[in-house]
Amino acid sequence: MKSSLSALWSSKHSGRSPMLEYDQMLVWVTVILMLFGMVMVYSASISLPDSPKYAGYTNNHFLIRQALFICFSLMVGYGVFHIKLEIWQKYAPYFFVITLILLVAVLIPGLGKGVNGAKRWLSLKVLNVQPSELMKLFVVLYAADYTVRKQQYMHKLSKGFMPMALAVGFVGLLLLLEPDLGAFGVIVCIAMGILFLGGINGIWFGGIATLLVGIFSLVIVLSPWRRERIFAYLNPWQEDNALGKAYQLSHSLIAFGRGEIFGVGLGGSVEKLHYLPEAHTDFLLAVIGEELGFVGVIVVVYLFYWLVKRAFDIGRQAIALDLTFAGLTAKGIGIWIGVQAFINMGVNMGLLPTKGLTLPLMSYGGSGVLINCVGLAILLRIDYENRALMRGGRGV
Repeated sequence: MKSSLSALWSSKHSGRSPMLEYDQMLVWVTVILMLFGMVMVYSASISLPDSPKYAGYTNNHFLIRQALFICFSLMVGYGVFHIKLEIWQKYAPYFFVITLILLVAVLIPGLGKGVNGAKRWLSLKVLNVQPSELMKLFVVLYAADYTVRKQQYMHKLSKGFMPMALAVGFVGLLLLLEPDLGAFGVIVCIAMGILFLGGINGIWFGGIATLLVGIFSLVIVLSPWRRERIFAYLNPWQEDNALGKAYQLSHSLIAFGRGEIFGVGLGGSVEKLHYLPEAHTDFLLAVIGEELGFVGVIVVVYLFYWLVKRAFDIGRQAIALDLTFAGLTAKGIGIWIGVQAFINMGVNMGLLPTKGLTLPLMSYGGSGVLINCVGLAILLRIDYENRALMRGGRGV
């Protein structure tokens, strides 16, 4: 080990370091997903001004805004990359509490902004902030920090698991009041995933996981409109369902069917012509499937697979270097991106019930793209610190 570190050190000072300072491939995959998403957002939204709801918009309204979101997100991500991981660890609990306050603020009349019957946004005039998106990032940091701080209690229910469960439960209550069951599901997966990787007692983990499944099932059973959506998902082609609760799903499946192997061509989608609602946000993958076919969808799936795998590789390397917080954070970011992408893709393809979750990095929306970019900038920083440590500790 010492000889290999010495070789790296000497090669660095000779001007021929075999190890790059940062993961260029990670940067390129992130940028490709964002730019690909911007192109598809433009394609999916170009006809929206023909409808009364968007009559005051130009054809390139969403393209311009998405381009601005991406530019701003990249600049913020560049700044975040230069923040040391120890700073994130130090302030993780404070960020978590501040985001909780924002989730409460969303529910206050006059502060929260409602769209399609859900109050999930805080308006800042030029940008609508979605606190649930912030929470996805900060629950990663908080859960990783909590696991490190409580490592000796992770096998105990009262001191190890229960405080974290109560915190996530409170977040879930606020999200269900918005309502935003999809974001709650992602946040629960992130927290549970990090606790599992951090060494929580297996029996407690299995019991709590079973309890969570029961809670989600109960929420669906007690909510008539969610229950109707589930039944519609099970049989989307029944006439009442196809014209009602399964309208989006049925048209999404039609889009995939039209695309076949190579698609109908970029810009050639018919479903985006006011048949498929929210085509530029929740159902962007359906437009990709119609215009670029099975090949286009597989490319997107592979890019997300690579991104999640890389996050876990970086996390595994950090833990091997005794950087436990960094390692759990990297894996938490991988869980976040992977679970949200899986749910969105599953919904688009009819594998999961319809849920309002965007495709990370690709779907239209300022908050989502910005927070995804910040999360991946932190992941890039973790990899950078790993590499610096393997060089001998310089450059961190």
